[in-house]
Amino acid sequence: MSTLVLVVNTGSSSLKYSLVDADTGDELADGLVEQIGESSGAVTHRSGGEERRDEREVADHEAALRAALDAFDEHGPSLDEVDVRAVGHRVVHGGARFSSPALVDDDLVDAVTSLVPLAPLHNPANLEGLAVARKLFPDLPQVAVFDTAFHQTLPEHAYTYAVPRSWREEHQIRRYGFHGTSYAFVSRAAADLLDKPVEETNLVVLHLGNGCSATAVAGGRSVETSMGLTPLEGLVMGTRSGDLDPAVHAHLHRQLGWALEKIDGVLNKESGLKGLAGENDFRRLVQLRADGDEGARLAFDVYCHRIRKYVGAYYAVLGRVDAIVFTAGVGENSAAVRACSLAGLERLGIEVDESANGVGRITEPTRVSTDASEVAVLVVPTNEEWEIARQTMAVVGGL
Repeated sequence: MSTLVLVVNTGSSSLKYSLVDADTGDELADGLVEQIGESSGAVTHRSGGEERRDEREVADHEAALRAALDAFDEHGPSLDEVDVRAVGHRVVHGGARFSSPALVDDDLVDAVTSLVPLAPLHNPANLEGLAVARKLFPDLPQVAVFDTAFHQTLPEHAYTYAVPRSWREEHQIRRYGFHGTSYAFVSRAAADLLDKPVEETNLVVLHLGNGCSATAVAGGRSVETSMGLTPLEGLVMGTRSGDLDPAVHAHLHRQLGWALEKIDGVLNKESGLKGLAGENDFRRLVQLRADGDEGARLAFDVYCHRIRKYVGAYYAVLGRVDAIVFTAGVGENSAAVRACSLAGLERLGIEVDESANGVGRITEPTRVSTDASEVAVLVVPTNEEWEIARQTMAVVGGL
């Protein structure tokens, strides 16, 4: 029986899609619709080893999904000729309600709508994707897979902020965490590489992309994570500040008269590596650092220092660590970040092997620690689309 899933990831101005075999992870096609709602949109479709780009205006999210379907028809594989079992949607925020993927129905849509205040930049776009896909694929089951779900195993003392009870109970102010589909996939793959059951494996997983987070995983369950109510907290990211004294908002408001919306915008879109070095593309940052740019040097050092702090903290949370795991764009591609972030941690039993680590980009699960290292250091490429497809089939398999 077919296990093909159309995976849809809807953003405010873009729509990513892929056709994935949930059993094998094979990707038959994938693509990106960009600049939705603008006059200069584009559709990029990859299939059969070829990439085609079509410049076209994309008025709204329905037009974006229709453009993706046109690309399947024109460049293959035709969705009419393959047995697609379901549509799997990435939904950013499931709040405290969703601890697992769920079948999309009117009640789920209402629940995700009620969570918009927790993710005003992401959930509205995700809801657009749900609505459009339900309209265009009325006969296919649709499943929502939540970024926050993996972290619903956080113990109360880890997810609770020290704020008034009314904030916590009436306004749902707590730690939620994100990148959950990535952590679910990588944790299992890391356990496989260690040849241990995931239920017996303790990991510190570092998801380092344009968005960055760290998670302590004990026995396959998230027990601590760096992102909080929103994806702003934690590690230094491409354009997000990460950890920051919360009084900075009040200080800037008093000193400059800035509105909270402006401060929030700067912390999310103009900070992080971009704020430190004027560059959030990590490849460009590394080149600037090699050329002696002082801002790039500082940005790199701050970035790695923050990671090292979290590794130490999560080591303490777990008590015993089997592996430090790097994943996502920077984690998989930057040998320098892997080495710098773990430098000086030999007393914790963590030693990076310079030769194994020095290959830079790593495309298969790989151990990059020395034979003497008590704690393994692994690079495990993530595959969120495959994880969404697997979780989708777990829901619809019995339908």
